[in-house]
Order: sequence, then structure tokens, then C-alpha cells
Amino acid sequence: MKDVREALFVGTATDGRTVRRPLSPHLQIYKPQLTSALSIFHRITGVALSAGTVLLVWWLVAAATSDASFATVSAVLHTWVGHLVLFGWTAALWYHFCAGMRHLVWDAGFGFELPQVHASAAVVLGATGALTVLTWLVGAVIL
Repeated sequence: MKDVREALFVGTATDGRTVRRPLSPHLQIYKPQLTSALSIFHRITGVALSAGTVLLVWWLVAAATSDASFATVSAVLHTWVGHLVLFGWTAALWYHFCAGMRHLVWDAGFGFELPQVHASAAVVLGATGALTVLTWLVGAVIL
């Protein structure tokens, strides 16, 4: 039985010959660009935030359970690996937030010109770095 979707994959190249279209834009077709890299990173940080939320739930459950459980979680988080994970989670949080704000501006219909796209990308990356470091400095002063 022939798949009826096959007709959707048939296209014509600029020289007139028939070609098979890809299912969707794919990394083999498009060259890496700043916007695509930031979009992919936005998705990756969303996944990282989900994983970090599991860590946050572990910490909250331990705090609500017993002093011994909380001490165990605190001991894990106070290692250099724990600090690295927490720093990465903080950076992912701020990046996802800043990139989300950029997308809200785009949703409002602004910032689509290439110079504006590159400027907003620089703002997202700079704000991510600054907010991450600021968060850790404030945390170091409070704790």
C-alpha cells in the first residue's frame, strides 16, 4: 500500500528537476547560525531545568523529613561537584529566562532585523553571565 504522504515530499529544485523534500529543516541542510544555536541551547536549558528541579525537590523533601536527610543532601551539594551542578543550574535558569524574554519581544513583532537579532543575542548571553554571577555573589554574602 502506498503512503499517501509521499506526495508531500516531492518538490522541484531551482533547476527544474524533481527532488525529495526533507521531513523538516534539518542540521544537514542548514549551516549553524547564532539564532539556531541559541534556540537549541534554549531547549537544552529547559531540559536541564527539569533535571535541576528534581534536585530541588530532593532538597525540599530532605528538609521536611529529618535533620539527617537534610545533612546528607547538604553534604552532597557542598562538594565541588555539587557547586558545579548548582552553578550550571543557575546559569540554565537565567539563560532560559533571558531567552524567553527575547522570544516575548519577538512575539510582539519586534527585533527581527539581523542587527537586532545579533544585538539581542549578545544581551541574552551577557545578561545570563551577569545574572548568574550576581546570584552567586548575593548567595555568598547571605550564606
